[in-house]
Amino acid sequence: MLATYLIGLREGLEAGLVVGILVAYLAKLGRRDLLGRLWIGIGLAIAVALGIGALLTWGPYAMTFQAQEILGGVLSIIAVAMVTWMTFWMGTHGAALSKELRSSVDAAIDRSWFALVVLGAVAVGREGIETALFVWANAAGGSDPLFATLGAVLGILTAVVISWGISRGLVRFNLGRFFTWTGLFLIFVAAGVLAYGVGDLQEASVIPGWGTSAYSLVAIVPPGSWYGTVLAGIFNFTPEPTWAQVFAWVAYVAITVPLYLLMLRRRSLARAAAVPPAAAVAPAPAAGAPAAAVPVAPGPGTARTEPAAVDAT
Repeated sequence: MLATYLIGLREGLEAGLVVGILVAYLAKLGRRDLLGRLWIGIGLAIAVALGIGALLTWGPYAMTFQAQEILGGVLSIIAVAMVTWMTFWMGTHGAALSKELRSSVDAAIDRSWFALVVLGAVAVGREGIETALFVWANAAGGSDPLFATLGAVLGILTAVVISWGISRGLVRFNLGRFFTWTGLFLIFVAAGVLAYGVGDLQEASVIPGWGTSAYSLVAIVPPGSWYGTVLAGIFNFTPEPTWAQVFAWVAYVAITVPLYLLMLRRRSLARAAAVPPAAAVAPAPAAGAPAAAVPVAPGPGTARTEPAAVDAT
């Protein structure tokens, strides 16, 4: 439930930021009359995400066992690919997200009335489909489907409240740090989903090696223990993985984590390079000369006239 809650919270905040930028820009342009089209697109995106979730939940029951396992394995791998891509995309494009969305709005207004509907659907639908796939894959890997779905819904509702609070200036926190740490957490969640997907493909005889465990941790982490249930629900942990599952998990983490940390380092260096160097200390004024104005940092009682920029990465 914790994993799906964080998935819903993160993806919901991403969607909330996108919607907030689009709505604020239309208001700034004085085109509130176009908000209805935008909300139609957002509603379509939500409906598609819910439809995909329902199809994944009830659709496979009419399939054979082998077909279900193949579908589960393939969709788990697709979900991992989507989450990984979105994590890196937000890390590299988040700072320019507002500019890109505003440009998209300008282009949509110049085209046709339906273009804004499509923009709203695409902007939010990406997070919605990704959430539906990843929540389903996480639940199929061992979490109780009801609790997994409940966790995702609570995460999305929390994101809606936070997004509303941010838009009203009632909530302020470091979004960049939030996305950084949840991105790292989701990498390990995705590694477990990938291992689960490989196991599904092995059960369907698409990948050989099913039934031969690489090692056994049953004595340390019994499947029925509370901590075994927690690990299985969050990270799709299994105490007796196959060699293919171990290889997939280790390879994914060994490749993705260093690349993610390298991306964070490059982003940090780029920000540091963009900060103007501190002004040199001016020499003391001559006797009788007027003192130069010294900029004073705003104190607790000083009002700020310029709103702080929100880092969405």
